[in-house]
Amino acid sequence: MTLTALGVVVLWAVFAYNRLVMLRNRIANAFAQIDVQLRRRYDLIPNLVEVARGYLQHESRTLEAVIAARGQAVSAAQAARAQPTSAPLVGALASAEGLLGGSLGRLLAVAENYPDLKADATMRELSEELSSTENRLGFARQAYNDQVLQFNDAAMQFPALIVARLLGFAPAAMLESTRSDAEREAPRVSFG
Repeated sequence: MTLTALGVVVLWAVFAYNRLVMLRNRIANAFAQIDVQLRRRYDLIPNLVEVARGYLQHESRTLEAVIAARGQAVSAAQAARAQPTSAPLVGALASAEGLLGGSLGRLLAVAENYPDLKADATMRELSEELSSTENRLGFARQAYNDQVLQFNDAAMQFPALIVARLLGFAPAAMLESTRSDAEREAPRVSFG
C-alpha cells in the first residue's frame, strides 16, 4: 500500500470518527431537551398531588402510586442522562415513564369524579401545565429519535461501519412513546 493510499484511509477514518462523535453529541443534546421537559413534569407532579390530596382523601393509594412512579422515573432519567445513547438505560426510562404516565392518568381520571377538585383553579392550572409539558415532551422525543436515526444510519453504513465497530460506537436506542395502546387509538365518534 502506498503512502498516499494509507493517508487517504487514515483521513477517511478520522472523518468517519468525527462524524460519529458529532452525531452522538447531537443525541446527547436532544436528550438534554427531553430532560428539561421531564424535570418540568417531575416538578409539577408533587404540586398536583398536594392539591388533589385535600380532595381525594379516600384515594390515597392512587396518590402514593403517582409519587412512587415519579420516584422511579426520576431515578431512570438520572441514569439515562449519564448515557443517553445506552439502549438499556433509555429502555428503563421509557418503562418508568410509562408507569408514571399510567399512574398520572389514573389520578386525573379519579379527579374527574370530584367536581370540587375539577373546579379548583390551581388543579386546572397544574393540569394545563402538565398537558403543555406532555406536548413539549412529545416534540423533544421526536427530535431525539430523529438524531438517533441519523446516528444509527451513519454507524451502520459501510464503510463507516468499520470505524463504528472498531471504536465501540454501539447503536443508540429510540425513545418510544410512553402512551399505552389504548391512549394511541383514535377516539371513536358516534352521532347516532
